[in-house]
Amino acid sequence: MAGRTRELIPKKLLQFYEFHEWRNAIAVLNGAFPREWADILRVLSAFRILRSDIGELGEKGGGKSKVAIRMDRMFRERQWKPEEFDTSIVVRTTESTQTIESPTHEVDCFKAKVALEVEWNNKTEFYDRDLNNFRLLFDLRVADVGVIITRCDELQNVFNALGKGGSYGKTTTILSKLKRKLDGGAGGGCPVLAVGMKPTLYLDDIKDPSVPVLRFAAL
Repeated sequence: MAGRTRELIPKKLLQFYEFHEWRNAIAVLNGAFPREWADILRVLSAFRILRSDIGELGEKGGGKSKVAIRMDRMFRERQWKPEEFDTSIVVRTTESTQTIESPTHEVDCFKAKVALEVEWNNKTEFYDRDLNNFRLLFDLRVADVGVIITRCDELQNVFNALGKGGSYGKTTTILSKLKRKLDGGAGGGCPVLAVGMKPTLYLDDIKDPSVPVLRFAAL
């Protein structure tokens, strides 16, 4: 991350997150989508990983964790919405016209032309799904930038200490795997920002019930 780009991120957020960009994603967000960039920074500033969320699903029978659900809701409060696109490719020749379906997966959080996904503890194949989505939506001029918020590898030490390590691990969505995919060109031409949650985000709200669940703290 270049020096000028680093200046676009509040210094206090660097204590809690790792930021990695491809194709100048931060400059695109700051310059073309200042309101959406401000939303992202405010949500990141307010969010904390709570002990009561570790290893817990947020909905009965659902696959999303409480961590992902809480962050999703914070974006919803700022008018980010899930969005699914009906896309297809039309091929015309002198003899016929053929329509080829090219479905995309629903984007968890979408606003303006910014697509954002929260990947807390899914299989790593979800990164492929997200990046393929970003690439296709970018090529179709539907999205100009993609953002994936995930967890840093070092959080495994927290999970192990809590006896929850078996629910996580190297086969799930961790930042190092996302970086390798992006370095290999999985994002195509789409600018992508990867944000990794550091262990410093962790708060023990069970041992200390007075721990506040922060909302939109001022930057």
